[in-house]
Amino acid sequence: MRYEELQNQHFITGLAPVADAFAGTVASDVVDVSNHQGVLFLVYKGVGATGTSTITVEACDDVTPSNTTAVPFFYKAITSTDVQGAVTATTSAGFATTAGSSQMYAVQVDAQELASAGYKYARLKAVEVVDSPVLGGIAIALLGPKFGGSATNTALD
Repeated sequence: MRYEELQNQHFITGLAPVADAFAGTVASDVVDVSNHQGVLFLVYKGVGATGTSTITVEACDDVTPSNTTAVPFFYKAITSTDVQGAVTATTSAGFATTAGSSQMYAVQVDAQELASAGYKYARLKAVEVVDSPVLGGIAIALLGPKFGGSATNTALD
């Protein structure tokens, strides 16, 4: 195995793990995707019983963000230790998570999709559907750097 693949990925904490991570409406940090081919958000639900959320991806005009628009994306659910769901295309309306513990949702959007909306920044948004605490967090990986190495521009302009 070669370390270069790891070297070319840029990882960011999108939402630090917390006891009621998806209470109300929450969003990950905003990242600049302009120097990459896309972005992957990894939503991790640790311990939870019935809490669910609707997941969307927003294209953003800046890091604040001042303006946003929901965009279509792809995702797959890992709802049991190593049971991989199918990659699913979704509209800008997003998808609802499943109640339960120990789940991951890999959410990917291409930089071209953001550019089509007129933006170069992105964030993941979760809107609580069933109010029940879920321990969780969001990790972000910028994919396919246009220039080699992991020291690329993100939201820290």
